[in-house]
Amino acid sequence: MSMPTIFVSHGSPMLILEDVPARAFLASLGKLLPKPKAIIAVSAHWDTDVPAVSLARRPPTIHDFYGFPEALYRLTYDAKGAPELAERVAKLTGAAHDPHRGLDHGAWVPALLGWPEADVPIFQLSVQPNESPAHHVALGRKLNSLREEDVLVMGSGSATHNLRALVRGGREAEPEPWVKAFDDWLAETVAKGDEAALANYRSRAPYAGEAHPTDEHLLPLHVAFGAAGEGARGRPLHRSFTLGNLSMASYAFG
Repeated sequence: MSMPTIFVSHGSPMLILEDVPARAFLASLGKLLPKPKAIIAVSAHWDTDVPAVSLARRPPTIHDFYGFPEALYRLTYDAKGAPELAERVAKLTGAAHDPHRGLDHGAWVPALLGWPEADVPIFQLSVQPNESPAHHVALGRKLNSLREEDVLVMGSGSATHNLRALVRGGREAEPEPWVKAFDDWLAETVAKGDEAALANYRSRAPYAGEAHPTDEHLLPLHVAFGAAGEGARGRPLHRSFTLGNLSMASYAFG
């Protein structure tokens, strides 16, 4: 049985310290999925002009955020990298090499929750916000064969990501109708496996501009969808909201 591919919404770095449904879901990832031999993390927080892979043998934990509680900066994720697999990914995708890149919070927060023993090698593949969603579907498709080797492609971003629309300090605030409309459209479109609609979500989805003022937090979903192969469909692993209008929806594709 092939390894599924997944997209997770990683939320604020504070997620790892909070008692919210999305944290509980991410903490269950290791039990929901077959144990992978390695994880390719495609995070919204590593963007480059052309695809790049990280080759670090011991990727450092990057605390790529400011002004948060000291407890967050003490957290580290000490998993090994997978430089040989990263080299193969570079050959499959034409990606550049980054010998030093560590794990940003889009990678290490879900990994630390899902595989806290840090016993699964992990490395990152970047996104290109200057390129289209269709580019990212095609990028993911080049990774499809790795599913047969129990390699997990984990896209990590956010099902909606409009920081100006968040209700600060309002974890229990109800989402507004526009964000629910986009979130429901995404769930329905993923379930249908409608590649054309996903690739053209800006013109096809309701309130796309409000849900995603910029593309980078949804592009990891396109990579995960592409990596599942032609005709893939998705199923929801988790759906919830936090800070009012931040969707924490996560999906598996296969």
